[in-house]
Amino acid sequence: MKPAAGVQSRLLAANPQWWLGLMLLALHAALAWGINDWWPRALLLAHFGLFLMWQPVWRGERNIEPRYAFLVVIVGFLLAGWGNWWLVAVWLAVLFGLIGGSVPGITARRQRLVSLLAALYLLSMLLIWVVPQLFPGQVIEDAQVLLVQYGLPALPIAILLIRVETGRTTAPAAVDLFYSVILFLLVAALVLGSFVVKQMSQGNYPLALAQTLFAIALLLMALSWLWNPRSGFVGLGHLLSRYLMSLGLPFEQWVQRLAEFAEQETQPQRFLALSLQHMLELPWVAGLEWQARLGRGELGARSGQSAEFRFQDLRLKIYTRWSLSPAVLLHLKLLTQMVGHFYDAKRREQVQRQSAYTQAIYETGARLTHDVKNLLQSLRSLCAAVETSSPEQAQALQTLMQRQLPLVTQRLNTTLDKLRSPQPVDERQVDAAAWWEGLIQRHSGRDIQFQVDGPAQDLKLNAELFDSIADNLIENALAKTAAGAGLEVRVTLSAARGGTLTVCDTGAAIESSVAEQLFHAPVPSQTGLGVGLFHSARQAAQLGYRLALAANEPGSVCFVLTREAGAP
Repeated sequence: MKPAAGVQSRLLAANPQWWLGLMLLALHAALAWGINDWWPRALLLAHFGLFLMWQPVWRGERNIEPRYAFLVVIVGFLLAGWGNWWLVAVWLAVLFGLIGGSVPGITARRQRLVSLLAALYLLSMLLIWVVPQLFPGQVIEDAQVLLVQYGLPALPIAILLIRVETGRTTAPAAVDLFYSVILFLLVAALVLGSFVVKQMSQGNYPLALAQTLFAIALLLMALSWLWNPRSGFVGLGHLLSRYLMSLGLPFEQWVQRLAEFAEQETQPQRFLALSLQHMLELPWVAGLEWQARLGRGELGARSGQSAEFRFQDLRLKIYTRWSLSPAVLLHLKLLTQMVGHFYDAKRREQVQRQSAYTQAIYETGARLTHDVKNLLQSLRSLCAAVETSSPEQAQALQTLMQRQLPLVTQRLNTTLDKLRSPQPVDERQVDAAAWWEGLIQRHSGRDIQFQVDGPAQDLKLNAELFDSIADNLIENALAKTAAGAGLEVRVTLSAARGGTLTVCDTGAAIESSVAEQLFHAPVPSQTGLGVGLFHSARQAAQLGYRLALAANEPGSVCFVLTREAGAP
């Protein structure tokens, strides 16, 4: 069976309209001269065989299950063994629905023309020839007989002569079940309506057919207006869509309740429990079994019918009170995705809160570490002044200690207070002249040039910010002395833009790869932690200042701390 199926599939792919045309010709030969003799029934059986070769439901290379094969045999037996015009009318309506249901999925113009010609032939054969046969004692005119026997075959012959593009027909056209059912029902309503009108009025068939067509046309016009009216009524289309989406349930209320849970609960596990408990209130849900990364649980009772859904880390098994239809499965999948989206968002919020807490601890520790490091450098400077001083400098040394040790103690107490109770950056302002004098005294005895650019009277500076950044920049510049002699460090204070601090050195330039990340992320460092300038830049940004690398050339490396434009 496999080789024959392969040949059939290749022939169908090469000339798909041939099978359709031959099938219609065999049907025409079986019906146009009556169905009471044996040879029309043989032609009906041949027509059914050609239909199996053409049909778009099963592919030729697939094996048919026994139950479907039994159904095919039953249909072929009925067509060949039971000569009944009602059965023929139903069969023509089914063929019309199959062919018409495939037209929306056809993009090739010639292939669409083939399907339209086939649908026109079936509808004409049904209304002109088959339906009149249903009326007892109906006399068919000779012109009508000639038209059916010798005129209608032109449509199947035209189908055989049309050349359809082979490249576009390798994939069979999909049959839209909804369109097929609608077309079948319309044809059935037309046939039955014509039959009823003819029998009730005792008139002629063409008039009954026209009356039925007119009634169906009026009904379709009314439905088209009711589907999307313009007089304030929402329309049948909106009501049908709403019903299909909710399956008769208050879907909007369920979603609104789910959103309320998302706003009220911050813990993902608690939110998931409330949402699933609320889902258990649906009339067709008997129980739930869920499993996620943070735990698992079970609600309600188990039943014989269930469906399992998975959305990222959430696995949900829903037990229902009755068998699940495709619409209910789609609805359950939508509900699971909504709960999964909210649950995943809650879990991400929890991770972000933990990350923010960890980041706050890290930044606080890193900032305090640098404060302690700067204090240690100040103490080392004082110790160096004591070691290098002579007896004649005792009075000056005592004065220096009296000025600097209270400042170091005050800064150390401030650092300890931050460690006990983390707070935002201190915005305390001090006189710029007093701060500048204290900086010079703190680094006295070191090879540093201090300059003031312009008058600094009535200028206020943030003591914590300028102390931290100045000590950090000075220590980084002095660290370059180990690489070579003759290094000069210059510190300049300017009153421009509310206070500008510049620290320059004549050492080597900073590598471009390091300079790009200097104020945006920690960088490798051989003399420290590599995060000093990163946190200094963040601290400056919080107070409306900007720390930048103004120059980066061999012999001229300058950092500038200045107030941002527009900052208060």
